[in-house]
Amino acid sequence: MNPALHVEVVQRSQSRATKDFVKEIVRSFLLNFVSLSPGVILSETDLEENVELKEHVQMITFCDIEHDTEVLVTETELVYHIYKLDAFGAESDTMTDTSTGEEFAAADVWALPSEQFHGLWESLIYDTKLKEDTVRFVETAFEFADRGVDPNVIGWNRVVLLHGPPGTGKTSLCRALAQKLSVRLADRFPRARLIEINAHGLFSKWFAESGKLVARLFERLEEIVADRRLLVCVLVDEVESLAHARRAALSGLEPSDSIRAVNALLTQLDRLRRRPNALVLTTSNVTGAIDVAFVDRADIKRRVGPPSARAAYEILRGCCGELMARGLVAPREPVFELRVLEGSRFAESEPSRASLRLWGVAREAAGAGVSGRALRRLPFLARALHVRDAAPPLPRFVDALGAALRDHLADAADMDDAAVHAPV
Repeated sequence: MNPALHVEVVQRSQSRATKDFVKEIVRSFLLNFVSLSPGVILSETDLEENVELKEHVQMITFCDIEHDTEVLVTETELVYHIYKLDAFGAESDTMTDTSTGEEFAAADVWALPSEQFHGLWESLIYDTKLKEDTVRFVETAFEFADRGVDPNVIGWNRVVLLHGPPGTGKTSLCRALAQKLSVRLADRFPRARLIEINAHGLFSKWFAESGKLVARLFERLEEIVADRRLLVCVLVDEVESLAHARRAALSGLEPSDSIRAVNALLTQLDRLRRRPNALVLTTSNVTGAIDVAFVDRADIKRRVGPPSARAAYEILRGCCGELMARGLVAPREPVFELRVLEGSRFAESEPSRASLRLWGVAREAAGAGVSGRALRRLPFLARALHVRDAAPPLPRFVDALGAALRDHLADAADMDDAAVHAPV
């Protein structure tokens, strides 16, 4: 028997059917297929001919974490995850600075799975098994807790650290991972929350109050994680702020009060990681500046760098597909997967011409170290600045992408030059 294929089913918000009923109609529908392709998403248009599915199901996704190739339905266990998306967005958890009386947002709290993060996991593309590894890490951590493994014998903290330059998708991956876990672990945790804390804002504002406000914030978190049936993912963005605060205090550049705030946060994280339903996700833009005391607490530490040529091609290919689906690029024609181009040894033909041009843009972007965030902005800039047609043909739009990339690189070079020659 092959590894299980996870089938994620988004139930319509207005549907009042039970999860078991939705699972059964999806299962019956999939029995019509001989094989299923991991990574494929069946949208509303793919389901509209089935009356029951159309009424209750918004989308079906065949997950690609465990499989790289298509699987036979009769030889693979299908594991179903039925869920609805929360449409309310983030709620701000506010606190009051007692020294100034100022009220400010201490954290953003998301109910998961969230409509805001739907599709985010699938949109993130990496060359390595980064997404797969993070999911397996967390699932294993919770399995150890469920089996009662003694943490004094085998150490694990349920702390993830993603580091690398800005714009590479670290924060997005943390959000997508929390969303994925809220779906995968729903049997164990019927409800889930993502709590986002900005460490940089935390320390720039709270030094005067020492570690008191840090402790108050984590007291609230302790109240939340007290519910063992609730999965709590705590995201600390820009965690290098911890190192900056501690070094600045020791060198006399910041009040010594700040080092107590850093120590308070580390102490609270130690308390939080002992909770069997809590997961700590952290990011850093400055790898060399991460506090050593914190790094030692992280179980998995992964660098997230700019996309390679292969990843850049898949990102841009997905962008072109989205614009064709929305009627902003026409006519609708295939943009070949990279393995197809490799199989033909990149031989040029009429059907492959646009894809080969896109591959050239991807290679140029990767060679210049363009971030994933900047790559995803290129289609917008191409449309805004280099296209005049209402729906240009794909080859012309790919040329516009190339022009937008050259604009981006020129702008970046101008900014670097200006920074070098700026008066001190």
